[in-house]
Amino acid sequence: MLILTCATKLQLLESVLQKSLPQTLPVVKENGDYYTNLHAAFYWDIDACQSLLENKNAIDWGRAFQLQGLQDGLYKVSKSIAEVRRVELKPYFYQAVLHPDPSTCCPSQFKSDLFHYGTLNSSHVVLINETWSIGGNHQSLRYLNSLICNFPSACLLDKEGQLASWTLSDPLACLTHSYTLPQYRGHRCNTVVGLEAARKMHAKGFPAYGGVLPDNKAAKQGLMKYQGFHTLPFTKYVLFFTPGC
Repeated sequence: MLILTCATKLQLLESVLQKSLPQTLPVVKENGDYYTNLHAAFYWDIDACQSLLENKNAIDWGRAFQLQGLQDGLYKVSKSIAEVRRVELKPYFYQAVLHPDPSTCCPSQFKSDLFHYGTLNSSHVVLINETWSIGGNHQSLRYLNSLICNFPSACLLDKEGQLASWTLSDPLACLTHSYTLPQYRGHRCNTVVGLEAARKMHAKGFPAYGGVLPDNKAAKQGLMKYQGFHTLPFTKYVLFFTPGC
């Protein structure tokens, strides 16, 4: 395993990995809880992944962290190491999806008298946190606020200016946390905000990709039929590790 320290080489590597998203989707690095503690790694050989995860200079198993990736064997290796280290592992599995070119899509139609485009801000984070299936705590609240403040997103507001539907993106350039409040469903709000967020990511040079729960048939149908996303032959792993279990 080669560890790069040259700034020029690191920038070149970043450019190569960015162009290959989502196949180069990682592992998490940053201080904090498992929402924000992201380590990124790309590999073809599962043994290289295992060596990286076992490297005490690369992963601090004494802290909570999150690991994401699409590579085969990631969950099996992670689960094995977590068991040995007596670390709690909470896995989530998603069907990976990719939009080939959202810039070619015409803006979706919706009733302009009911909704209009808005801008997410920190005043919306409490509602978004409460409706996130793996959130609802103070750590996820802080994490979601950082996404709103630092990464592209899209939302619709109702005629009173209240938040109705939204899609965020995360530090791995992945479209995520898409949600429409129950009272606003039936107007294809997810289609509108999903494509708007995808266009924003595409305009910044990132592939428009995300993940959907395999049993969420309504979301999968909407993504494929109305938004133009394609399914990828990958499982998107989101693994949360908590030490001291």
